[in-house]
Amino acid sequence: MHPASTPAANTPTTRGRRTPFRRHRLLRGLAAVAVALPLAFGAAACGGNDEPTDPNAPVELSIFWWGGEARAKLTEEALALYTKKHPNVTFKKTWQANQGYFDKLATLTAGGEPPDLFQIDDNYLTEYASRNTTLDLMPYKDSGKLDVSKFPESLWQYGVVDGKLAGVAFGENTQGMVYNKTLLARNGLPEPRTGMSWDELITWAESVSKKTKVPGTMDPSADYKAFWVWLRQQGKDLYQGKELGFTAEDVTRWFELWKGARDRGATPTPDVIHEGNATDITKQLVVTGKAATSFVWANQMPELKKNTKDELGVVAYPGDPGAQWARASMYFSVFRGSKHKDVAVDVINFLANDPEAGRILGTDRGLPSNLDVRKAVAEAVTDPAMKASIAVENELTAKFGKSPQVPLKGHSKVRSELIKAAENAQFGRQSPAQAAAAFVEACRAAIA
Repeated sequence: MHPASTPAANTPTTRGRRTPFRRHRLLRGLAAVAVALPLAFGAAACGGNDEPTDPNAPVELSIFWWGGEARAKLTEEALALYTKKHPNVTFKKTWQANQGYFDKLATLTAGGEPPDLFQIDDNYLTEYASRNTTLDLMPYKDSGKLDVSKFPESLWQYGVVDGKLAGVAFGENTQGMVYNKTLLARNGLPEPRTGMSWDELITWAESVSKKTKVPGTMDPSADYKAFWVWLRQQGKDLYQGKELGFTAEDVTRWFELWKGARDRGATPTPDVIHEGNATDITKQLVVTGKAATSFVWANQMPELKKNTKDELGVVAYPGDPGAQWARASMYFSVFRGSKHKDVAVDVINFLANDPEAGRILGTDRGLPSNLDVRKAVAEAVTDPAMKASIAVENELTAKFGKSPQVPLKGHSKVRSELIKAAENAQFGRQSPAQAAAAFVEACRAAIA
């Protein structure tokens, strides 16, 4: 999810969705960070001597996050609980909705006024960690001051960049294939299941198309989540070290798989597929009635349900579910130059592990990372769509594989280039091999 352009506590409610980000502005800001960091770290370079020796000394921490009014209210309540238990610690809170958040974060960091604590996601964690903007939290984890022992292992590890723990996961999510249960039941068709192969999915989707006249599945060839899971099922990955983890031949096979599905009528036509490639949850084909499935994040089930009267179900992506992992829906990181690093880390530890704080925060940022807290929160959930999302996530927890490395710098560009290349293949502007070659070339430039 990405944030919006206007900071303030009176920001109107906006759903936190991923939106395209003007990468050149981020890079300009981060380039300035490289110059500003030596100044920002001047006092902190002596090894944290700015930490107060008196544990009761007044401390004000600045904290910055994105989200709508509902998230702001919950976050402020949880922070107030921390202050209640630690009266000497108060917070300077700034939040904004969605678009433009990383523009603002880069500006604050480069301008010498970085927040002590800030929310971040896997699109940009490597960007900030590689410039030493984020504090390495691994020593705190190893000493027990930051407790991740109740997290799924692949979840906390998905915050490690170059051996350093750059952020703490503040919610778990994973890939989910959402399907229209009402449509299938009305036509006496079987539901998809976790563990079915990609070929089985396409055959199933073809039968749905023939029986219902509704295309059985969206074409996910432009969806980086689906491509990433498929790669891991082939023993590859999206990234390997500082390089791409796949070849043009891999991409060609992926594009050809879905060309075959389109040729069989298992998917919609390219113009409708294009609609499904939009990030807007209200335009997903499973809720617009233009396909029986959509490939999304599992925790988007409640938002999808708001946009259809039909009953929805969710399963893992096709293929071996061990290729999926406990993905951090977002993180909190600490600024490396913070004068109150220890207190900032303690706040993160509290928000992630305290049962009362967990009940306050609920599932707004995804399923709680701490499994004990998650169980308590899940028991209080009444929304059927969220219950379904939690059920599939819990089912997959035991099957999750090792987490991949956090995406490289340029990941957002890689995602947009996949959409461009896949649509060139979908519309027949290029062959699968031509589109794949162009995609790989663009990706190499993006991560260089």
